[in-house]
Parts: sequence; C-alpha cells; structure tokens
Amino acid sequence: MSVELDPEPADPLTTDASSDRDPVTDTAATGDPIAAGDSTSTNDTSQRDDVSAVPTAPTAPAESATPAGVFERVLVVTDGEATGRAAVDAALDIAASHGAAVDALYVVDTTEHWDVVVERRERAGEAAVEEAAARGEALGVDVEKRFRYGTDHEETLSFAAAHDADLIVVGSARRTGLDRLLHPDPLPVRVQRGASVPVLVVGCDD
Repeated sequence: MSVELDPEPADPLTTDASSDRDPVTDTAATGDPIAAGDSTSTNDTSQRDDVSAVPTAPTAPAESATPAGVFERVLVVTDGEATGRAAVDAALDIAASHGAAVDALYVVDTTEHWDVVVERRERAGEAAVEEAAARGEALGVDVEKRFRYGTDHEETLSFAAAHDADLIVVGSARRTGLDRLLHPDPLPVRVQRGASVPVLVVGCDD
C-alpha cells in the first residue's frame, strides 16, 4: 500500500518577499522611485537639490576705500605767498564740504645750501603752516602741519603717495630767475606730470 504524503506547506518565513514588496520603495524590481527623502534615488527629480531654486540673501557690493568724487585727505602745498594762501583757502573749502583732513606741506628748498637761506625758508615755512592750521581751525577742518626738505615737486609727490592723499592743491607759480633756470617747468606742471591723483592749481586775484 502506498502512502501519499501531502505537500509540505510553505514556510511563511521563506515566502518570496516579492509579493510583499512596496512598489513605492522598491526600485530594483519595479523601477519605481524610492520613497521621498531617500537621496539615493536617481529617478526622483522632485527631491533633487536644485541650487538655482534655493533663495539666497543678496550680497552687498564691496566698498572701495574712497568712493568716486569724495576726498578724505587733501594735500595743499603752501609757501606763504599770495598764491599759496589761495591754495590753502581752496583746500580748506573742499575739505570742509567733504569732511576731509588736510595736510599743509611746506617744502624747504635745499637747492641753495647757504645756511642763512635755509633758516630763512624754515621760518617762512613755519609761519605758512601755522597760518593754514589757524584757518582750518576756524572752519572746523583738521589741518596737519608738515615739513619736508629737498626739491619741491619731488617731495610733494613723495608725501602724497606716502600719506594716501586723494587730492593735491598747489598755487599757480610765481617764479624767480633762479627757479626758471633750474626748472624750466613750473611747480604745478611738474606735480601734475608725476601725480597719480587729481591736482588742483589755484591762482589769486592779487
């Protein structure tokens, strides 16, 4: 007598899991996208990081050291003469309107090496820068008194570069015979030729 055995019942633990697969979460079998939030998805375009779509705070433009048309430091060359005083007045007016500081520079010309000549020029220079400072104080403008020794245009340009002057103000030249002999071009021309900042040449009514 033969005995027929019933087929072995399927083990629920070994049942093909494909029947229970979630079509939303299984891409290997169905090709459907993985659940939202899974960054490994290659088909879910709605969840991709789109940099262009992310709003960003506006970036403020970089500020320059000195905005165009604004002066922060004005260099005025004074010699105590009428044109030098006119240059000082012009520099102070500009500084007052821009809120700038002023350097009042007197260059002691050492071309002539006579001590008595140099001493006389030093005294004249002290009086010139003191007068410029007093005029600045009356207008509420900060004025620094400056001295240099050497050739006027060279020292002017050197000082302007070293102290970051935004504007150079000089008086129109009244030249002596010796100055004409030593320098064919007047001081304003020599300064303008070598300056990297604007140069204002001021005359006088005298």
